[in-house]
Amino acid sequence: MPVTSQLFKAFRSREIQKFCSSAIQCRNRHQCCQPLQPVFNCWHKDTLTVNSVSHSKWCQSQSYRTSSERCYNLTPPQVNSILKANEYSFKVPEFDGKNVSSVMGFDSNQLPANAPIEDRRSVATCLQTRGMLMGVFDGHAGCACAQALSERLFYYIAVSLLPRDTLLEVENAVESGRAVHPILQWHKHPNDYFSKEASRLYFNSLRTYWQELLDLSSPGEMPEIKEALVNAFKRLDNDISLEAQVGDPNAFLNYWLLRVAFSGATACVAHVDRNDLHIANTGDGRAVLGVQEEDGSFTALTLSNDHNAQNEDEIQRIRSEHPKSEAKTVVKQDRLLGLLMPFRAFGDVKFKWSIDLQKRVLESGPDQLHENQHTKFIPPYYHTPPYLTAEPEVIHHRLRPQDRFLVMGTDGLWETLHRQEVVRIVGEYLTGVHHQEPITVGGYKVTLGQMQGLLLERRARVSSTFEDQNAATHLIRHAVGNNEFATVDHEHLSKMLSLPEELARMYRDDITIIIVQFNSHVIGAQHQSSDGEMA
Repeated sequence: MPVTSQLFKAFRSREIQKFCSSAIQCRNRHQCCQPLQPVFNCWHKDTLTVNSVSHSKWCQSQSYRTSSERCYNLTPPQVNSILKANEYSFKVPEFDGKNVSSVMGFDSNQLPANAPIEDRRSVATCLQTRGMLMGVFDGHAGCACAQALSERLFYYIAVSLLPRDTLLEVENAVESGRAVHPILQWHKHPNDYFSKEASRLYFNSLRTYWQELLDLSSPGEMPEIKEALVNAFKRLDNDISLEAQVGDPNAFLNYWLLRVAFSGATACVAHVDRNDLHIANTGDGRAVLGVQEEDGSFTALTLSNDHNAQNEDEIQRIRSEHPKSEAKTVVKQDRLLGLLMPFRAFGDVKFKWSIDLQKRVLESGPDQLHENQHTKFIPPYYHTPPYLTAEPEVIHHRLRPQDRFLVMGTDGLWETLHRQEVVRIVGEYLTGVHHQEPITVGGYKVTLGQMQGLLLERRARVSSTFEDQNAATHLIRHAVGNNEFATVDHEHLSKMLSLPEELARMYRDDITIIIVQFNSHVIGAQHQSSDGEMA
């Protein structure tokens, strides 16, 4: 995300060079397979303390030399090509002319800032139970952990939700070598990656998990959704840790397991089953419901809590889990141990393992891992690990006919747009109805000519709503291209999208969005049915 609001405003006011040359803090740009720039000494999402002179020289000699060569105005077709490159849409099929699902479909998209992108996304239908799963995963210190979550977490959730009899059928089929009925139907972008080398290991860990579920369950017992979500998150994180400790004879796979464990990722997952919506969140991803009011306008209902320093309950939780002598060090400068912004995450074993365990694993690990800056670094004030958990906070919401859509996004979205603005943009896009607010200029002095220009921009924005065929693409266009007057400025959008790699990560984060559209008719009918049963 941007370093500060000051930095973002500096870019908007076209004073980037003046600001950056005097800055002494910036955002780290991690790459999945490449070492850090030598000027940086940090952990992901930390405030970087750097030498102001060397940083200034580096900015001037590298970033702005490159920027002057590569930063240019893109044409509208070029902008659209970039914005649409990763978009994906899925419509839930109808049966005999009837859609029996409370989900009509979804749109998703991603816009990278890191190279390669560290965010991931997943959507799947549960085939052995009713319901759909959607998730956004925000990686840090590389993309490995987020990649593993995008492949594995939904299987752990689906297995946790299976009744005992179905689990027993699955285990008997595997034991006898018979074909196993699919558990998930994936709705993946064609370019989404799967770790084929790790698939056997992943399956063996999953099978061990469902065997333990069989041992712990009783005949006829049905899983409770909230408990199943919590257990799946915690078990997968435990397996990621255990796999890295045990290692693998295959050198490539062993290196991959260590990369997954030493990097990290937050996860925000939704499970929709008829009218029951559960949000399981670990970290600073967010899920916001778009509610349509009687006058047609939209309001935002947040269904997740950010697990960071802006959440006082999280600060108190962490402090309560460690001795009073660490009260001033466990959270410093709004970061966990002064380093990590999210207070809950998968992986990140640097904040979970003992120092002795870290040293033992690293000493026996591959040489490539020793070149990684993160593995060498021991967090300060590291006395009573673990300091980090992957346990999610689960919120349940009973869907109503006025609940029209759900927006799930990594923090790259929410730090550029307020949740109410997000819901307004999506709501107007889906309905084609624009509720115009009086134009405000936020204290700026504008001439009559400038005001006329703003009104013309507004009219053009209304007429061009349907240029985007994907709601997530439309939202990203606003998130990156909005100007001071909350309208998309093509020149600003063009410059933001043409920033070179050396600068892009300093002004925005990776953005990943899933927008789920609900079927109000099905939800309303299910409400009437449940009300009738209660009566």
